[in-house]
Amino acid sequence: MTAVIHKPISQLKITWPLLPDDFILPDDAVDDIDHPLLANGLRQSVVDSPELMQDALIVSNFALCAAVDDRTICKAPDWMYVQPVQPWPHNYPRRSYTPHTEGTVPFVVMEFLSATYGDEYSVEHTEEIGKWFFYEQVIKVPRYVIFRPHTGRIEVYALESDRYDNQNPDENRRYLIPGLNLFLGVWQGTREGRTGYWLRWWNAAGELLLWPEERAENERQRADRQQQDKELAETLLEQERQRNQELLARLAALGIDPE
Repeated sequence: MTAVIHKPISQLKITWPLLPDDFILPDDAVDDIDHPLLANGLRQSVVDSPELMQDALIVSNFALCAAVDDRTICKAPDWMYVQPVQPWPHNYPRRSYTPHTEGTVPFVVMEFLSATYGDEYSVEHTEEIGKWFFYEQVIKVPRYVIFRPHTGRIEVYALESDRYDNQNPDENRRYLIPGLNLFLGVWQGTREGRTGYWLRWWNAAGELLLWPEERAENERQRADRQQQDKELAETLLEQERQRNQELLARLAALGIDPE
């Protein structure tokens, strides 16, 4: 039997070609209906922040590409944030992203685990390229997040000395994501018919970044309070006017000229 000698990681040839137009991407179905909701929730929290949206690519199940030993490799994180990204010059939709050629390395990639998960922890790189290996050793994404929606467990890994190191949360059980300068944490509640655990963003002041419907509800409540304050002011003004009229009437009854 002939032994197979695998090339060391340090000898892998990694390049950054654009994805060929005729490259067939895997048509992987989303195996958990929660995943699109979670991804949309993360995006919707930052759409009101121009500094986070400008020149950014915020996508889910979107091809992140590189070439390893001249073999095109694409993985589709459940959520990814990149900034800045070069403008897309074509009149058809972007279907992939290649770091270094089209912009910078993503600040963060996330994977949402289903009951049965795939290669999110895989460091395989001899036959197939595992996601863990791809994010850590090929793309070198600074933060890798693995989230279990059904239990609320979150793992955040930081790239340190070319290896992912499991991070500990702060006192609020949140994790700083450099680049976005936001804290990622777990929130429990209901949105779009789904009740359970969600990933959400907090700013440095500890304020939760709201979803559009939450911002709209806050604005509605603010408008209601303003209307109530206006009505109260008008009521107090009318009461004061009535008291003045009653005082004038009493003075007149006593024969006193109010002037």
